[in-house]
Amino acid sequence: MLTFPSSPLGPGHITSLAAFLLAAVALILPSGYSLGALVLVLMGVWTLATGRITPPGQPSWLVILVLVAFSVVGIVTAVLDGQGWRGVDKPLRPLLAAVALLALLRYPPRLAWVWSGVALGALGAGSWATWQKLVVGVARAEGHTYVIQFGNLSMLLGVLCLAGLGFAYGRRHRRLWLALMLLGAVAGILGSLFSGSRGGWVGFPVILLVLYRGYGDRLATRRKAALAVGILVAVSAVYLLPQTGVQQRVHQAIDDVSRYVSGESQTSSVGARFEMWKGASRLILDKPLLGWGDDGYQAGMQALAEADVIHPGVTIYGHAHNEFIDTFAKQGIIGLLALLALYLVPMRLFSRRLEAADLTQRSVAIAGVLLPVAYIDFGLSQAFLSHNSGIMMYGFLLVVLWASHCQHAGVTQAVDQTR
Repeated sequence: MLTFPSSPLGPGHITSLAAFLLAAVALILPSGYSLGALVLVLMGVWTLATGRITPPGQPSWLVILVLVAFSVVGIVTAVLDGQGWRGVDKPLRPLLAAVALLALLRYPPRLAWVWSGVALGALGAGSWATWQKLVVGVARAEGHTYVIQFGNLSMLLGVLCLAGLGFAYGRRHRRLWLALMLLGAVAGILGSLFSGSRGGWVGFPVILLVLYRGYGDRLATRRKAALAVGILVAVSAVYLLPQTGVQQRVHQAIDDVSRYVSGESQTSSVGARFEMWKGASRLILDKPLLGWGDDGYQAGMQALAEADVIHPGVTIYGHAHNEFIDTFAKQGIIGLLALLALYLVPMRLFSRRLEAADLTQRSVAIAGVLLPVAYIDFGLSQAFLSHNSGIMMYGFLLVVLWASHCQHAGVTQAVDQTR
């Protein structure tokens, strides 16, 4: 039987380090999000091979089920579409995350490592974006991924830092932890602003509502009023300062919509999305049950362009720039249900602890709700899970947060004798 050698570095330390790396280097190294994930998968395989699995409770089985279901639908669709490994690669990632969860349930990561990784990841992304925008002078800051993925994931790390404030408040060195989380939140949000990615901001009010639901009862009325004023001042400053580029991007979006409605342009950033949604909707009506598959989708969009239903300029895109429309068109109603379950089931499970008396439990629950809420937001204007960075960060952040949730909420009895 495989065993770890006698050393201070036990399985629990390895999962903690992997959870830290998952967020800490996600956006500052090429494919940085894969480093911690790979270690977690290897730990999951080791846990299976040595028979050290902690039997998952019913809620954990539900998390595993939605991850596996999403993978299976994607893999089957790719096989039926004749894509081979090219199509199977990305849908396989949630299945690997489910394997990693088996190790995390047995050896849950220390929350201090999880939260510090999130904060440092946000600080790294935001600092890099600030340097690119204000010093180098690029139009839109980007990391090692495309600007939209970089900006949205930077925002995700930033808002997760806000969720972590409850954890920070209960720590021994409270002020240092609170400062780290607040700086991470500001940096992550700045990274999104400097990337010029607009889609991630559409659902930001909902993110604020989740945070208010989680922490609102802990704030006095005076502090709530001060916080509301602070948010309004911050939003106004972000909009008015030309260095952020926000005002220009907002005006551009309005102009894109106006020109699309008037028929002047169908290939602007917003106009092209409207055309893609129109074309994908037509494809959905033709094959609503199983969808067209990736290759079939592109062939179908090309046929619509040749029939003058959509502008031929949008056929260069491989997806519909909307997670839900794209999934419905390619995988049918079955795929859409699997996608909704991937978001809504974990959201429901985490939400049960949004009002927990213990702030550590509450912080993880808030983060667990914010993860799918943010991804639903991102998916309104981008097929976010079709990108490696998107699917990897969702799947592996989900299992890290869920294992932490289980440990601190008593959902399952995670045992680690080797810390």
